[in-house]
Amino acid sequence: MKYLPIDNKLFIKNRKKFVAKMKPNSLAIFNSNDIYPVSADSTLPFAQHRDIFYLSGVDQEESILVIFPDAPKEEHRELLFLKETNEKIAIWEGEKLTKEMALATSGIKSVFWLQEMESVLFEMMTQTENVYINTNEHYRANVDTETREARFVKKLKAQYPGHTYLRSQPILQRLRSVKEAEEIALIQQACDITEKGFKRILGFVKPGVWEHEIEAEFTHEFIRNRANGFAYTPIIASGNNANVLHYILNNNECKEGELILMDVGAAYANYSSDMTRMVPVSGKFTERQKEVYNAVLRVKDAAAKMLVPGTIWAEYHIEVGKLMTEELLALGLISKEAVKNEDPKWPAYKKYFMHGTSHHMGLDTHDYGVLTEPMKAGMVFTVEPGIYIPEEGFGIRIEDDYVIQEKGEPFNLMAGIPITVEEIEALMK
Repeated sequence: MKYLPIDNKLFIKNRKKFVAKMKPNSLAIFNSNDIYPVSADSTLPFAQHRDIFYLSGVDQEESILVIFPDAPKEEHRELLFLKETNEKIAIWEGEKLTKEMALATSGIKSVFWLQEMESVLFEMMTQTENVYINTNEHYRANVDTETREARFVKKLKAQYPGHTYLRSQPILQRLRSVKEAEEIALIQQACDITEKGFKRILGFVKPGVWEHEIEAEFTHEFIRNRANGFAYTPIIASGNNANVLHYILNNNECKEGELILMDVGAAYANYSSDMTRMVPVSGKFTERQKEVYNAVLRVKDAAAKMLVPGTIWAEYHIEVGKLMTEELLALGLISKEAVKNEDPKWPAYKKYFMHGTSHHMGLDTHDYGVLTEPMKAGMVFTVEPGIYIPEEGFGIRIEDDYVIQEKGEPFNLMAGIPITVEEIEALMK
């Protein structure tokens, strides 16, 4: 991995928190992701399942974590099963985790090779009543491909139909949503790398540059600073492309007078950052662009102040909608009559700001969190309002990442990234 080693105390702590939520006489099983084929002998780069990484720090394919706190044998209370490394694998793919390396990474003493899984698991299954299985229950999940985890669960239930199967997700949704200090430090590192990428392109952008060239500049800066790469598919959208919310083609020329919307973020040690900034191709905003930009910035700053313990996500978005309505009225984009006659299910402001303002962020860019429960200190949220005006040829979105504090305003992890019109214009000179 490109990132530097993480102290295994974080993963030991995460397992203890999970164990505290388990029912008595239960075990929990977590699988790595597959390496997905493309065609012939080609595969996509491996990306670890975030749940097994959160609980063990293991970032390797064909790995399985078992947690069984009430096991009669102490060596069975937490176990890793790994693909056995050998000289041939070391030559062709690079060395895989040894048992000693796995202990150093995870803090787990009991490490077995995968070929021992069936016999060891059989013994544990005769001693437990309940099994926590891991399913994807994220509110945005849309999974068509059968995952390694899903295949394992299907096989497990067929082999051991008499057990009671429980869900890990309700536990993980709450645990992962509140970050430890070590996790916030890793997210900060991802944000700092994103900052370096953004500052790099400020001196690069000019009329005639192509969107994919800007993406390449970010890639260069991210990788040279030990990032995994992009936390998500980058959006480099010039001109009217910015009005396509998930524009990822990044293949247009950037022209004089246009704005470029850049929704990009580095991932470091699998932890995400999520930034959006606007840059004028010519180095200077027009008066109208500046007017709309500052309106979005005011909404972002005001919305961020609402991220405090106890805030309800749905109510927060209603209040942000009110802020945006006032700005759109001042910009002449909507009328008082339209607001008066609006459909409460789709308010007037939604014509120009049709997406949500905030989502949890962490190991996943759209991270775990129960949206119906109050916000807590230690949660990390994006704040990303936007105004999209196809008829005027541009759209604006501004986004920062915030940590909710016990008291006071949230901490902006992207406070060092230039954001005002004046800052951006001065740096582009």
